[in-house]
Amino acid sequence: MSAGPEISLEIAVEAGEWGDVTALEALALAALDAAAADLAQREGQPFPGHPPEVSLVLADDAMMAGINAEWRNQPKPTNVLSFPAFPLVPGGMPGPMFGDIILARETIEREAAELGKPVDAHITHLIVHGFLHLFGYDHIENNDAEKMEAIETRILASLGLSDPYGDTEPVLHRRDDDR
Repeated sequence: MSAGPEISLEIAVEAGEWGDVTALEALALAALDAAAADLAQREGQPFPGHPPEVSLVLADDAMMAGINAEWRNQPKPTNVLSFPAFPLVPGGMPGPMFGDIILARETIEREAAELGKPVDAHITHLIVHGFLHLFGYDHIENNDAEKMEAIETRILASLGLSDPYGDTEPVLHRRDDDR
């Protein structure tokens, strides 16, 4: 897949041990670039003419539990939360700031171990997942979940990562009509 719209990324380490933020920034930019290219080319998603901004907030479980309690009335940590800067439906024109993606380190590490996958692969999946939420994709209804999961799987396959919803090998040969 050719290059898609450029994304400007701002990273804020708010809580937790995140290690080499430069390496994490490169990982996040690769995930966001692949997701933006896929949405533009495969889903017809419009993008503004200038590089829009995504904020990646790196948190720990305690911080994430507080945010989750405040915004979702669920006082427990979760792996990723997304907060769009402006309400958007898939296919709508986003503004100059897409929004915030917040990651919780301990939850991500625990889940990666349980799934038997590298932490970086799980982080990549969650960044793609959060990015899709910024564009209005959701997984509450089954048909919406199937659509979102198919897009996520396709983006991750373009990065050489396996299907997080089933397959153990990259799904590089999935047909377009499998969505």
